[in-house]
Amino acid sequence: MTTEIRVPTLGESVVEATVGQWFKQAGEAVDADEPLVELETDKVTVEVPAPAGGVLSEIVVKEGDTVEVGALLGSIAAGDGAAAKAAPKAAEPKPAETAPKPQPAPAPNAAASAADAEPVALKREPYTRTEIALTSMPPSPSAQKLMDEKGLSADQVTGSGRRGQILKGDVLAATDAAETLRETPRAPKPPAPPRAPVAPDDEAREERMRMTRLRQTIAKRLKDAQDTAAMLTTFNDVDMSQIMELRKEYKDDFQKRHGVKLGFMGFFVKACVQALKDIPAVNAEIDGDDLVYKNYYHVGVAVGTERGLVVPVIRDADRMSLAEIESTIADFGTRAREGKLGLAEMQGGTFTISNGGIYGSMLSTPILNAPQSGILGMHRIEERPVVRDGQIVARPMMYLALSYDHRIVDGKEAVTFLVNVKDSLENPARLILDL
Repeated sequence: MTTEIRVPTLGESVVEATVGQWFKQAGEAVDADEPLVELETDKVTVEVPAPAGGVLSEIVVKEGDTVEVGALLGSIAAGDGAAAKAAPKAAEPKPAETAPKPQPAPAPNAAASAADAEPVALKREPYTRTEIALTSMPPSPSAQKLMDEKGLSADQVTGSGRRGQILKGDVLAATDAAETLRETPRAPKPPAPPRAPVAPDDEAREERMRMTRLRQTIAKRLKDAQDTAAMLTTFNDVDMSQIMELRKEYKDDFQKRHGVKLGFMGFFVKACVQALKDIPAVNAEIDGDDLVYKNYYHVGVAVGTERGLVVPVIRDADRMSLAEIESTIADFGTRAREGKLGLAEMQGGTFTISNGGIYGSMLSTPILNAPQSGILGMHRIEERPVVRDGQIVARPMMYLALSYDHRIVDGKEAVTFLVNVKDSLENPARLILDL
């Protein structure tokens, strides 16, 4: 019996991946749940385990190929590696001269004795695809009920459960995909503009490298956000004096007590959450003709890695203390650089904070992380002359940039949001007192 290896469900909004590396070659023995192939998505790297033990009989896609969710990667045959290699020899027909001679019919008594001695072996035809399907896990009860309602059969749905079991989410995904294809036929992809001619001397000194799946997806999503949202950016600056003094005074005690450094990101997350409560439109998104206002605050924090930008999400940031936020961010940063973040940790964000200031950026216009309607850009802290009480003094100032979807957020709301963030950062007591 043959077991198919298919691309599993990769997570929210992830529909395709790039085959990174095969850990096994065709003909090698594999154990159930043993990692077989590595898939590189726009968010993380996913290892696909073997759905059953046996022999990797076929590899359908090569390393570097792009595959969609549910696509066939390969197949596993029953048996072990040695048996699989020996099987073809055993199946080879013998030469014609060694054909067996016809045997005389056994005597009636002998036939009866043989029947009593051992059971008769019945010849079985090879299993059909239908019979093979019946040997796998049946759909879950809720999935089966929904399939009956939608008029779907098991071969029309790709199961993501153990041993390919079809779950309710798989049926919903298949239904949504079918309706989308019916209602909105895919427009032809415009051809990429040809590259300008390059002088032979210059071309010899160029190095061409294929874009990673992560980088391709980042580029596509940023362009889609620009094409879809009515994006606008408003700016303000914030005096970081109070926070810097607070941090200088308590950073040692904070680290001793909580085991994590006291940075700036915790203050910014707290300030943004408070502003999101006051201006709920910045925490909303567009779903068709509806506006979805979210009464929860999942703040994404952009983290730069060697492979590109990832945005892990601090869930329910409004319920977390400053120490918990700082600890979560530190953990995200470490695991992001090691490539150990999970898909679930980068899904479901309602608002994003990007800190280009750590790289020295003075000012930027960040691009929305769709379908979110707001993203805050932080920049480097720099002493600049400002007027305080009629006197020109030097203060550690930071520019803030709020990019927002003008389809949801009005200019007044955007400016008010940014002013609220500024007030909270310049008066840290407001964050402590929840004002």
